[in-house]
Amino acid sequence: MSGLPLAGISVPGLVGYEDLVFGGWDLNGQNLADAAAEHRVLNDNQLEDTSPALAAIRPWPAVASSAFCRRIEGANMREAKGHRAAIDAIIDDLRRFKAANDIDDVVMINLASTERTPADAPALRTPEAFARAIAEDDLSIGPAMLYAAAAIEAGVPYGNFTPSVAADAPALAELARRGGVPVAGKDGKTGQTLMKTVLAPALRARALHVDGWFSTNILGNRDGQALEDPDSLKSKLGTKGSVLDSILGYRVEDHIVDIRYYRPRGDDKEAWDNIDISGFLGHRMQLKVNFLCKDSILAAPLALEIARVLDLAKQRGEAGPQEQLSLFFKAPMTAQGRAPEHAFHTQERMLAEWLGLPVPAAAAE
Repeated sequence: MSGLPLAGISVPGLVGYEDLVFGGWDLNGQNLADAAAEHRVLNDNQLEDTSPALAAIRPWPAVASSAFCRRIEGANMREAKGHRAAIDAIIDDLRRFKAANDIDDVVMINLASTERTPADAPALRTPEAFARAIAEDDLSIGPAMLYAAAAIEAGVPYGNFTPSVAADAPALAELARRGGVPVAGKDGKTGQTLMKTVLAPALRARALHVDGWFSTNILGNRDGQALEDPDSLKSKLGTKGSVLDSILGYRVEDHIVDIRYYRPRGDDKEAWDNIDISGFLGHRMQLKVNFLCKDSILAAPLALEIARVLDLAKQRGEAGPQEQLSLFFKAPMTAQGRAPEHAFHTQERMLAEWLGLPVPAAAAE
């Protein structure tokens, strides 16, 4: 299958694509065929071929909060009287989904719009404090954390494809470890940041000093619309801006990231990068990258692979942050306070070794 990173491998226990069953929540109650048509995610032939299957999938009412995500609204909302009731409702949906489809296991992937980042509240630091905060409907707990908590409580592996605080909150990461639940995240690495984690190691290896890196994006889907809110945008910029210094080994003083909602583009995203570099004898040079891409088409294969690897991690009895999935995230979760690895070739090696595959030549040291 084209465009699926792990399609060409065979690993015992890794579920086949044809065995995946899909369901989920969304504030927009459209069935998936209508949503795909509206956002022009598929071409006409693909839409015609897949419409019957997509039309049969309609999102379940979602738990949401305008205090955490102001720009995204919808009528398909679940009313829950407090945090505990919301978690219980999410768990009930998971159980119904599993029973209705007669499936072996469930994995949850957060693909929702970006939430604002809450302050470092005591409620997020320990499982005990988090439990008290749930009982008291603490306002520092947002929807992404409620979904992550529900997944962990239900024993469901959880992947966070968004910049929102979820299973990476210390309290939830520890709950996942204690409960034997694999978790991973955060913020899917699909386009511009992918290019950074490929290019930056090469520049470092050639002793080309990065004097400045200007990045800008335009996109017109609902993800872009959510980022019109300054607090949601701040969460996104936090994950996109964190990779360069780690890879290069020094602070890039003029690293600027700009994201703009531009409605006419829909799901077609464009990313521009201007990189100013200094080489031998201080001579200055520039590198330009213009990536015209489809947001959902880049993200969907990664969501599938994250789900398959998380399921395999559960089969192997692993728990807590799954660092082998760093390859797919801008801000990878790590265990025991370790600094995340951002260089793409090293991340590729980590996943290959965990899967028990030969290490790709480009990733070998």
